[in-house]
Amino acid sequence: MTAAELDALDPLSGFRDRFAVTDPSVVYFDGNSLGRMPKQAAESLKQAIDQQWGDRLIRSWGEGWYDLPQRLGGKIAKLIGAKTNEVLCCDSTSVNLYKLVHSVLSTRPAGRNKIVTDTLNFPSDLYLLQGCARQFPGVEIVVVDSIDGIHLPPELIESELNERTALLTLSHVAFKSGFRHDLHRLTQAAHDKGVPVLWDLSHSAGAVPIDLAACQADYAVGCTYKYLNGGPGSPAFLYVRKDLQELAENPIWGWFGQNRPFDFSLQYEPAPGLDRILTGTPPILSMIGVEAGVDLLLEAGIEAIWLKSHKMYEYAYGLWQSELQPLEIGLGSPNPDQSHGSHLTFAHSEAYAIDQALIQNHKVIPDFRAPDGIRFGFAPLYSKFQEVERGVEILKQVVESKEYVRFGGEARGVT
Repeated sequence: MTAAELDALDPLSGFRDRFAVTDPSVVYFDGNSLGRMPKQAAESLKQAIDQQWGDRLIRSWGEGWYDLPQRLGGKIAKLIGAKTNEVLCCDSTSVNLYKLVHSVLSTRPAGRNKIVTDTLNFPSDLYLLQGCARQFPGVEIVVVDSIDGIHLPPELIESELNERTALLTLSHVAFKSGFRHDLHRLTQAAHDKGVPVLWDLSHSAGAVPIDLAACQADYAVGCTYKYLNGGPGSPAFLYVRKDLQELAENPIWGWFGQNRPFDFSLQYEPAPGLDRILTGTPPILSMIGVEAGVDLLLEAGIEAIWLKSHKMYEYAYGLWQSELQPLEIGLGSPNPDQSHGSHLTFAHSEAYAIDQALIQNHKVIPDFRAPDGIRFGFAPLYSKFQEVERGVEILKQVVESKEYVRFGGEARGVT
């Protein structure tokens, strides 16, 4: 089936018109780094600025601002298989990860001093773990090595889970390769050893089905500016299973996490439930920007989104086999019949130069991930099969002609 035929049959095709696409000739494969802007987000932000801030002023705190972290978190919960009172929209992914890791380490049983993660995890997550370990003498970090930089068999992680393990924390979908861990199996394996699990859903939320309730996941974090289309620097989210919330210890005490904050007591008392994880005043305008993208995802339905994502992945893989593999462009991602997310990575020794040639000369925007990855991210609500076809066609042209040579050199800035 041709790309045009696939687009014609796409039940989600109408959603593209609900995003700002100012230049239809741009092929945008960076939805896994920064999603396109929903048109409704611009309208909601204008209304918030003109009416809520401009007119209603401080009265808006009692007219929807104050409970926005909980209300928006409740919507995100529906995308990740959680209860509405188990998710908050707040802070950044890193801050949320720090809070939850610190809480686990503060309340862990005696003798458990090992954190298990892997080399496929997002580097920032590892930095947070390293920083937390310094605050808890005796805590060590075990980083399980991937066999090839693409996959990681669950048996390798399971072999590190024992009576000394305090926490297992992984990225559900690997940021480089797009490999997807078996969330249910690894959560169950950890629980069998008495180990809590903290999942980073940044590269899976809004793109692949997630059911935290079904596997009784303990903790999770994730960002909103990728597949949730929340905008640059938009606030993240965190999940804590309901029965663990009263046990959680927030390491950053602030007035939004205080019980009855407007009593202005001089003594801190944590709020009941998940609200105790809050700290400072939430970024209201950024949160309002997030809601439009979440609403679109809920309207489309995550199963339909995943079905298209997988079809796009299969289609891109087929083009790689026929058009790119003969040029010695490698594949840095799983095969379509293996567990994967919604981005596919091509591998080439001159990946950075090729990436720059695509962006600067052809309006094809993937991203580069060192040392040799060119990521094509598929955002099913607005990506088209014809864009995948064109992107691969131009990638082939750039490599065949060696057009990329003049873009060589050290990678600089945002890639």
